[in-house]
Order: sequence, then C-alpha cells, then structure tokens
Amino acid sequence: MNKIEKIQLFVNDKDLSQEVAKKVKESLIKNGFELVEDFHFDLGIAIGGDGTFLRMVKQSNFPNNALFVGINSGTLGFAQEIHIEEINSFIEDLKNNDYSYEEIGIGKGCVETKTEESEFYFLNEVAIRDAELNAARMDVYINDVLLENYVGDGLLIATSFGSTAYNLSHGGTIVYNTLHTLQITPIAPLNNKVYHSLRNSLIIPSNNRITLVPTKGIDFILTVDGDNYIFENVQKIQVSVYEETMKVIRKKDYNFIRKINDKFLK
Repeated sequence: MNKIEKIQLFVNDKDLSQEVAKKVKESLIKNGFELVEDFHFDLGIAIGGDGTFLRMVKQSNFPNNALFVGINSGTLGFAQEIHIEEINSFIEDLKNNDYSYEEIGIGKGCVETKTEESEFYFLNEVAIRDAELNAARMDVYINDVLLENYVGDGLLIATSFGSTAYNLSHGGTIVYNTLHTLQITPIAPLNNKVYHSLRNSLIIPSNNRITLVPTKGIDFILTVDGDNYIFENVQKIQVSVYEETMKVIRKKDYNFIRKINDKFLK
C-alpha cells in the first residue's frame, strides 16, 4: 500500500462519537493528513460502533485500493479496532507508515427476477426470507449440486468477517477473518416427518457458488447488512465470494482469538 495521505471520517450522530471525531480531526491535521469528503481516500475511519463501520464500507462502495479502520465509541465494537485512549498512538503510527492490515472477504450476490437482475455486495451477511414472512421454501445448490430442499423461516449467508455478527446469533460458527468463506446458516428450519432441512451451518470455500431457487412463493425480502430489500417474482438468488477483498488495518498486538475472548466471554 502507498503512504496514507487522504483520510475520510465516517461518524455516527452520538454525542461521544462527535466529540471523538473532533479530537481525531485536530490530531490528523496536526500530523499533516488531508481530510476529504468525496470518497477518494487512502484511509476511511469509522467513529462509532459496528453499524458505523458497515455504513462506511457500503457508502464508499467496497474499494480495494483503500484501507479501513474503526475507532470504537459504541458498545461491542467487534469491527472497531482502535480504542479511544489509543487514538494518539494510532495516528502517530499512521504518520510513520507503521501499520499492518488484513484482507477481508466480501460477499457478492445476484437476484434474478422475471424482469431483471440486481447485484449486491455485503460485508457481514445477507438473510433471505419470504416477503410475507411465511415459511421460506427453496432448493439450495452448491455449484449446481443439490444440497437440500429447505423449508424454514429463512437462510442466512455470512462472510467470514460476518460470522461473529447475526450469524452467531443463529448458532452459526465463528470463522477466522482472513479465511474467505461463505457460511449458510438456517433460520428456524423445519424438521419433521414431512420436511427435512439441515439444522447446522455449512461453510464453503471462496471458489464455490450458492444458488437458491424458490419452490413455493416467489416474493422475497433480502436483508443485506441490515438493510431490507423486497424482490418480486424471484427466479433464483446466487451468492459467492467477491474476487476483490477489503483491507482492514490491525494493531500490532491484534489477535483474533484474544478478541473473541474479550468480546464474547469476559
């Protein structure tokens, strides 16, 4: 990566975040960085919680030639790498070009209806449900090989980065950030004499494609990183790992296992 010069801040509207942003701006300018607001940046900094980090990445359209980092002024802050008390030392490291980063996988999806195709990208997950919140029924294929005839409240497809988010709430598996995988996690699957759906999540590598074909009911609601979209007359939904990655700055002492312990077990 080139030396960081242009930085854009993405700040939520909470009082603490606004206060932190003011201090960050002053320190960045003092250290010779240029603050921009046109999405042409070397580094995007999210000040807030995990939702702010998601909005930053989405608003900037998942660029591969930029870096991202979060300053946690929210609650859990799993995606936020920098604590408030570490701001000065973090900016000093940026000035000295003393940092490392991880490449994070991004999900890519395509919804094919009777009239059009719509592409979307996600950092954490996409949840697929029947638009009327009836039982969702769909055939699930991995690389055109039938996995199951799913019936249940819906399916959640998560990236490795998103494995610790909504996916974890539904009993999915935690996956290390840098493993570029997709995880299919069922949402309240039906299992009885009539219906047989997998109860556990399935993790697939980056060179695989997931295809969902509705078998009853063709209107679906897709929740993409928390934003809802309704599609009518759906013929199929395809999801894969995007060929480009996102670069996230890590502290020198970053350890994924330690972060799991700190955020979920302490």
